[in-house]
Amino acid sequence: MNFLARQDRLREQLVATGWDALLVSHLPNIRYLCGFTGSAGLLLVEEAGSAFFTDVRYDTQGREEVKGAKVIIARKALWNALGERIAARRKRARSKGWTIGIESEHLTVAERKRLADLLPSGVRLRSAPALVERARMIKEDEELGLMRAAVRLGATLFDRAVEVLRPGARESEVAAAMEYAARLAGAEEMSFPTIIASGARSALPHGRATERAIASGGFVVCDFGVILAGYCSDQTRTVWVGAAPEEARKAYESVREAQESAIGAVRPGVSVGEVDAAARKVLRKAGLGRYFTHSTGHGVGLEIHEAPRVAAGQKEVLKPGMVITIEPGVYFPGKWGVRIEDMVAVREGGCEVLTPTSKDFLAV
Repeated sequence: MNFLARQDRLREQLVATGWDALLVSHLPNIRYLCGFTGSAGLLLVEEAGSAFFTDVRYDTQGREEVKGAKVIIARKALWNALGERIAARRKRARSKGWTIGIESEHLTVAERKRLADLLPSGVRLRSAPALVERARMIKEDEELGLMRAAVRLGATLFDRAVEVLRPGARESEVAAAMEYAARLAGAEEMSFPTIIASGARSALPHGRATERAIASGGFVVCDFGVILAGYCSDQTRTVWVGAAPEEARKAYESVREAQESAIGAVRPGVSVGEVDAAARKVLRKAGLGRYFTHSTGHGVGLEIHEAPRVAAGQKEVLKPGMVITIEPGVYFPGKWGVRIEDMVAVREGGCEVLTPTSKDFLAV
């Protein structure tokens, strides 16, 4: 990863805003900008250079991982070390004022107050737009390679799910088998707690695995993903347990058609709202529009949910390098639900479906 280039692009944006520095406190943004993977850190990006602050637990790791920034090991609290650095920089500055942008969506009220109390007069804190998150929307080729690997690994877990998913098996047993297989295959961790929702619980869009025994005569929604080299995968498949009635097959095929219609709309220049509309049009035509209760998808990368949000009315325009999920679903409360999800990369002239798993109706 070219961390120096990423920081340089951020500095260009700082010059445009007229700010003297940007304080990056959101750990995924810090990782994106300088490579640090630990759990405690702050990154101060200035026109003259960057400084990374962490504590003594990450002395060795910080010096090994961080690129493009001076590593400062705080002997006290990180905020105190940051405040001392800013005070020293302020003394050397020729201008009367000094403005620091902060990630207001990730900095608590208490943290902002603590920092403000440590700063000398003349230093102003201003809420910054999501500069790093917007940069992260466009994946570099190396990032895309890592994401393809994460998707391939994640896809193998569905094979394991099908092996153990039988009437009488507990939802938690299926999830455990998948998560154990993920670890054996080299995953760092799961992207999120695995969703195995059976029977009436399949109508819960985020029905995490419980001790409930899977029964014949219903759908099981399997939503899962892994983190590999820091990048997330996300996939959903829905299977029927037992002999499937025609009603279930029709609902499933309608969701599949909606998902494929949305994928077909993915290309540079199209808004995410248009992609969402493509899925909803199919489900409305099938008489199922009111049962599709969530957005069509979201961005994925270092975090499982990133910009852009693929939802009705959203204006963000797709660009090459973006990676999004396409995951329409229908949910009948107290009965069952269906969702199908793939990860899709926006490419010049169209898109690349990263998820390799079949979407054919499957009964076990």
